[in-house]
Amino acid sequence: MHPQRDHGGDAERAAMRAALHAAARGPRGANPLVGAVLVDASGRILHEGHHRGAGTPHAEVDVLQRAAAAGTDLRGTTMYVSLEPCDHWGRTGPCSRAIVAAGVPRVVYGAPDRTTAAAGGARTMRAAGVEVRPGPLADEAEALNDRWAETMRAQRPFVTLKVAQSLDARIAAADGTSQWITSSSAREHGHDLRALADAVLVGTGTVLADDPRLTARTGEGAVPARQPLRVAMGLRPVPERARVRGDDGLFRQVLTHDPHAALAELYDAGVRHVLVEGGAGVAAAFLRADLVDELALYQAPLLLGAGRPAFEDLGVGTLADASRWRLDPAGGGPVRRLGPDLWLHLRPAPAC
Repeated sequence: MHPQRDHGGDAERAAMRAALHAAARGPRGANPLVGAVLVDASGRILHEGHHRGAGTPHAEVDVLQRAAAAGTDLRGTTMYVSLEPCDHWGRTGPCSRAIVAAGVPRVVYGAPDRTTAAAGGARTMRAAGVEVRPGPLADEAEALNDRWAETMRAQRPFVTLKVAQSLDARIAAADGTSQWITSSSAREHGHDLRALADAVLVGTGTVLADDPRLTARTGEGAVPARQPLRVAMGLRPVPERARVRGDDGLFRQVLTHDPHAALAELYDAGVRHVLVEGGAGVAAAFLRADLVDELALYQAPLLLGAGRPAFEDLGVGTLADASRWRLDPAGGGPVRRLGPDLWLHLRPAPAC
């Protein structure tokens, strides 16, 4: 049976499920998670693709490139995409037009694209003669990018909070020492997160106490050409010789303690993904304001017993008001071993 005639049936659901699984391989951040699969007339999956982050090919283009490399005949095929193909020019071209140009005759999408900038792909493809319609698993497709969609509506950057802590949730010992709580493997992974972000933000207290560079570096210590903006949030002056200033013009201080104001300023500056690295006060401020869209938690197998906690007061007076989180399968999986440490990838749990 042709999958396009199996509306809502097992073959179609399986194809859309594969697109959702492909989407989850990508990183969260400035762009939505999107996956795409190409199937033949019998419903057999021929190729899969997903978006790997800002500036990389979108899922639809990724799967089309794979098909072209394999010499796949696109006649009779259907593309299943977790999100309606975009219709705008950004760092890459519109996926709607790439699909039309490639000659894919049918497209089924999971969630509609409701953003002002990118919506309209289905309309463009229909006008060019492509059969386009919404498919099954729409609720799951919507849920995949719920926090990203919220940031687009609020016109603020997507926020990742990174925390490296001991088993008893300490980020420094009683004497203030913190280098290093986690292993080199975990730190290298943390630099990969920096490389994905548009900006890395810490409080001025962290700048004064630790004098961090906040650059993204490779495991060999090299500094890639593309670097995130380095942001110090707070009212205290940042010393002229502070390493965070650098000499590349990629430093900015936001003179506020209000995370809403900080994100508004950064959004106006073109930042769409912020990696918050602390300290405890800044982390708590973003959590209290419900502005953390994902949590990257590096858990080291050691106990300190005393020292600086990972978070200051979150304003939780009773268990019912706890900040609740769930494991996130996106970006390579919800739990990963990094040397002796664990990386937990979490996102806010939906309200009960």
